[in-house]
Amino acid sequence: MIPMNKIFRKLIVFSILLQLLTACPLKVFAESEEAIFAGGCFWCLEHDLEKLDGVVSAESGYSGGALTNPTYENHSGHQEVVKVSFDPNVISYKDLLQQYWVNIDPFDNEGQFCDRGDSYKPVIFTSNQEQESEAKESQEIISSTLNVPLNQLKVDIIDLEAFWIAEKYHQDFAVKNSLKYNFYRKSCGRDNRLRKVWGEYKQ
Repeated sequence: MIPMNKIFRKLIVFSILLQLLTACPLKVFAESEEAIFAGGCFWCLEHDLEKLDGVVSAESGYSGGALTNPTYENHSGHQEVVKVSFDPNVISYKDLLQQYWVNIDPFDNEGQFCDRGDSYKPVIFTSNQEQESEAKESQEIISSTLNVPLNQLKVDIIDLEAFWIAEKYHQDFAVKNSLKYNFYRKSCGRDNRLRKVWGEYKQ
């Protein structure tokens, strides 16, 4: 028979180990911040941003409209967006903004690439005054970088009202449906247009 004090010791050790195992993920979650961007097809923008160092997760969804519980079949007034959770100790919001810009066509507010219409226009959704300030600053930097007047950049910067997550089959679409995704991306001309706009600036 095992003495009671040994059982208690084992329970204490197990409890400590359990706390250590759960502490790290909780810490990452607690320290992460969020950014929400619209830039054409959310499959593509999600795939481009989620692979960045410091990005914890990227989720496709809908924002910008008044419709409650939008769906892919009915999200009138909303844009297709990506919610990026990121670790600011690894990648800053400013760095994330730079990566956003080089993955969109900033001159087209009628859609993006082969996707046309309001659902696909580029938008930076800001959650607070600091994000708004940094978004506007990034717009000025891009204007200077591309050597174009600020008013030629057609990316809206607006306050975030709500984020609605898209259907499960849209999440990680590029990974789960790589053949279909790669065919779509190439036939849509996304990468060709990005190279034309950004040239050597896109790293």
